[in-house]
Amino acid sequence: MYKSIPKWSIPLAVMLLLALVLTACSTPAPAPAPTPTPTPKPTPPVPTPSQPVNLNGAGATFPAPLYTKWFDEYFKLTGAKINYQAIGSGGGITQITEGTVDFGASDGIMTAEQLAKSEAARGPILHIPMTSGAVAVVYNLAGVSTGQLKLTSDVLADIYLKKIAKWNDPRIAALNPDVKLPDTAIGVVHRSDGSGTTYIFTNYLSKVSDEWKTKVGNATSVNWPGDIGGQGNAGVAGQVQQIPGAIGYVELAYAVQNKLPWAQLKNAAGKFIEPSLAATTKAAEGVTLPDDMKVMITNSSNPDAYPISGFTWILAYVNQTDKAKGETLVKMLWWAVHDGQKYVTPLDYAPLSSAAVTKAENEILSIKYQGQPLLSR
Repeated sequence: MYKSIPKWSIPLAVMLLLALVLTACSTPAPAPAPTPTPTPKPTPPVPTPSQPVNLNGAGATFPAPLYTKWFDEYFKLTGAKINYQAIGSGGGITQITEGTVDFGASDGIMTAEQLAKSEAARGPILHIPMTSGAVAVVYNLAGVSTGQLKLTSDVLADIYLKKIAKWNDPRIAALNPDVKLPDTAIGVVHRSDGSGTTYIFTNYLSKVSDEWKTKVGNATSVNWPGDIGGQGNAGVAGQVQQIPGAIGYVELAYAVQNKLPWAQLKNAAGKFIEPSLAATTKAAEGVTLPDDMKVMITNSSNPDAYPISGFTWILAYVNQTDKAKGETLVKMLWWAVHDGQKYVTPLDYAPLSSAAVTKAENEILSIKYQGQPLLSR
């Protein structure tokens, strides 16, 4: 037989069980392991503004006064310094072909041989028009002021061919009955360096004189029949100033700056015209502008055109090898053919027509780096 459990022990057991439960509930639970704080990702550095990229250019003296002004103004706007050496168009063509400058400048169109050489080296070169100007025929004759002397194309060609040697030659006298012409030898001054101004001048003479075309021809540098050479437009202007009886050819701005008198020339329509911005603009009117802008406007048929006028171009490779320099170049060129045109007229150059600007825009937009355009509209 089993013994019965005393009644008093049941409440006691319940109380002991309750005490055990309360004790267990009062024991603090272990603290959870701390969640690790993630390591913050490094913040990428804030890009700093890129430093202005400087460019080097060389070439034509014809637009040098304008380019000096342009590049000074562009530096003030952007901080990009553009170093330009006015060494003549021939030098500019050589340096851009050899890749020693970022751009060249010329008043003459590169020959097929020159273009082939550059294309073999780095691809095609663009001729981007910047402005146009007149080549003034200047002289040093005592008592004969600006515009008083009149010359025809055949007389001018024969002076440079050394077939007319004195100022009182009957052919010059017949054109100038009211001018007292001295019995003085004509000192014929020409450019001694490769020159776009020479290219424009000899292009004109080749159009109006078969003898000149055959014997001398049209180029940035030719075998002159004789007399005195001068380095750059400034050199020719200086020689004419110093030599009594001298005649020479310079870009209009140099004639104005040096206060040299210039001749009136008989144009293709038979009208005597002085070099001026208006007459330069007229020379370009009516000319069909090709997409590559390699066009000469000498001896224009426009009745109000000055006959020795021409464009001047920046020479640039389509395929750029340095992206930063290429971007600086295209932005500068875009500025020059738009905002930069306001500086043209005060310096005695003719602004680009709207048609010429459009052609220039298309050329600038074609400049690339690794196949990608460097500028978009």
